[in-house]
Amino acid sequence: MAKVSIGLRGWRFEEDEIFSDDEELKPLDEIPEDPRERLLRLVSLVEEPCDVCYLDYGEAEVHRCNEAEIVYGEPEGEVLLCPEHEPDLLYWFREEGGSEHKGSVEFADRFHEWVAAGNEAPEGYGSVEHVEEDPDGLPDLPDQQEVQERIEEGFEGERIDILELARGEETDREELTEEELAESDLDLSTDYPSDR
Repeated sequence: MAKVSIGLRGWRFEEDEIFSDDEELKPLDEIPEDPRERLLRLVSLVEEPCDVCYLDYGEAEVHRCNEAEIVYGEPEGEVLLCPEHEPDLLYWFREEGGSEHKGSVEFADRFHEWVAAGNEAPEGYGSVEHVEEDPDGLPDLPDQQEVQERIEEGFEGERIDILELARGEETDREELTEEELAESDLDLSTDYPSDR
């Protein structure tokens, strides 16, 4: 079976791992973990701006950014590029020590730092020749809503009572009574900051 890119060039998938015999995307639970993780990540990356363009223009002028067509790196540490800026990543990777970060989630951060410092590939630095044999022959990547529906398909949620679980757990600590909890400084109604 051949390897294919979906949505963005760069990440390649074994056709038989992600497509059924009738050339449809397999149900997510039938796709091996690594390609499934990449597919799920791709859904949120398609139509995002090129990272280098974004570093140049910022959020205020995101409309001036080229849409990314290429992805390199690992999920959550990936770099998104337009064809114009792909040589910058390749130069950094091959000539400026970027290969040291291959396979790490720091890959994108290190590249972004290099670009933010004003670095770029020399004029005329070569790019990768991407060959598209049959780009229209692949099914479209599902959108985020469809992915969420596929994840929830057949899932019968169960409400979990955390207090009940805590009481059932054997610990060396004494249980806190409701009176002691009321007299403590602990405020369970406080909203704490979160990065999610």
